[in-house]
Amino acid sequence: MNTTFKRLAAALCALALLAGCNRNETAAPHAPLTTYLKADWQVLPTVSDTDLQAGFSSWRSACARLKTDANWGPTCLAAANVADTPTAIRDFLQQNLEVYSLRSAQNSADGLITGYYEPVYRGSLTQTAKATVPVYGVPDDLIIVQLDSLYPELKGKRLRGRLEGRVVKPYDDAALIATQGVKAPVLAWLTDPMDLQFLQIQGSGRIRLDDGQQVRIGYADQNGYPYRAIGRWLVEQGELKKEDVTMGAISAWAKAHPTRIPQLLGSNPSYVFFARNPDSNEGPRGSLNVPLTAGYSVAVDRKVIPLGSLLWLSTTKPDGSALVRPVAAQDTGGAIAGEVRADLFWGTGDAAGQLAGDMKQKGNIWMLWPRGVALPKAPDVGS
Repeated sequence: MNTTFKRLAAALCALALLAGCNRNETAAPHAPLTTYLKADWQVLPTVSDTDLQAGFSSWRSACARLKTDANWGPTCLAAANVADTPTAIRDFLQQNLEVYSLRSAQNSADGLITGYYEPVYRGSLTQTAKATVPVYGVPDDLIIVQLDSLYPELKGKRLRGRLEGRVVKPYDDAALIATQGVKAPVLAWLTDPMDLQFLQIQGSGRIRLDDGQQVRIGYADQNGYPYRAIGRWLVEQGELKKEDVTMGAISAWAKAHPTRIPQLLGSNPSYVFFARNPDSNEGPRGSLNVPLTAGYSVAVDRKVIPLGSLLWLSTTKPDGSALVRPVAAQDTGGAIAGEVRADLFWGTGDAAGQLAGDMKQKGNIWMLWPRGVALPKAPDVGS
């Protein structure tokens, strides 16, 4: 192996301690140790025919991306000709998949189910007196290194930084980017810095122009710092109680304390860069690069649940009503880390945003896994 590359790799490993990974790869404080507990089909809570068909359709919509996947390719091939009827779907699932209850390291089946959505914010394609907050594309000087090219055990891990001379340094954090900018194209301009923060948290969104046109943007890359929830900072500052943290509560605090917004936003060093997406009526694309289905796509911790997996979710809506349905693991997120954890995509606009912002529910997850395929290897604690 080239000596220069070895030195660069060593420098990048040191950089990892400072900068972390991207939005789709940010690690939890420690890696989860998950138990996949075999279960009978009869233990699954009952779902309606409508939810069964919608959840199966959401999962099957990604099969074009999964046809060569070692885990899901053969099952997707078999699913192609399954009739869209509850009986045919149930027969197919029970013949081809096995049920595993996700359990934490403490053997608990209870986990956290949250929500996200595609927001729509006012903005402009040019800077104006009101639209002054830039939405950046990927910077020209952002360096990305695929670590598994050197260390196979780090499959899927990437490092980000900037080359200064011959030295690789961490990229700017969010506070520095907000004050000094970056060498990157500006895709659009927003009217409120909080809108940009929520856009980065959601990972995609639409910008509504004065003429009514909507521009769609989605996650393209990230500055390499781990995500830190701004709600946590408000709790640490004594501004909100932990149980009261919602998007609505954070927005209300920001409106009441405009001079402290830079301090609030600076508490999260992570910064997301975007790309413009084609205009369409389909949902935003998640990490699997397929359109998300409102109510039936979830973001997961890919260290626990491989992307493309079919899950059985049992939780409640924010109003306490039951929510039980199959969902498709089609996205990831920096805040979605843990053993029994999912983030349910609610759709586009204010109504979806209300549900997503209020959802912080206890829930259980079963993974439906192809028969005869080895289970995902649970990572060792601290890996």
